[in-house]
Amino acid sequence: MTVKLAIIYYSSYGSNHRMASIAAEAAKAAGAEVRLLKTPETAPDEVVAGVDAWQEQAEKTADIPTATADDMEWANAYLISAPTRFGIMASQMRAFIDTLGGVWAKGGLANKPVSAMTSAQNTDGGQETTLVSFYTTVMHWGGIVVAPGYTDEVIYKTGGNPYGYSHSQGEEFTEEVNRAISHQARRLVEVAGKLT
Repeated sequence: MTVKLAIIYYSSYGSNHRMASIAAEAAKAAGAEVRLLKTPETAPDEVVAGVDAWQEQAEKTADIPTATADDMEWANAYLISAPTRFGIMASQMRAFIDTLGGVWAKGGLANKPVSAMTSAQNTDGGQETTLVSFYTTVMHWGGIVVAPGYTDEVIYKTGGNPYGYSHSQGEEFTEEVNRAISHQARRLVEVAGKLT
């Protein structure tokens, strides 16, 4: 059975969009059927328009489909990427997750492998708590957490976070960063392939 991976991201200024795009390419190269999807924007239009970088990102990604509960049912694996806000996922991603009660109630999120990535303004901005708290949600779903752990040396070279790749604002997307994200995506596809 083919791995059907939904990569769902929220991105205000572009970091998580870029991370999700890198992961999508790696997952496709590993043989997965991939849907790259964004969560709905919940901030008022005038707020988004008032921040040039935010508005630019919204316009740049206008053609990317918005994630739905149907996408969650279609997929047999998920990769979630969202910024850290005050030590937890951005509210836009949480708002999307809160729409999934119907899928969850009929078991549509159970037994599926899930991995996550995040970003924050600085290294100690709550990236690890964001990922760990999201994995609590995955446990409520009955999902299977597939964190990268220390399964590749590149994890040490990009901050040493075993829970999932995390990016700090202003850091470059180096070759090592691309490798870390790609490794996490390939690992997810590999595990999903064993379970499908």
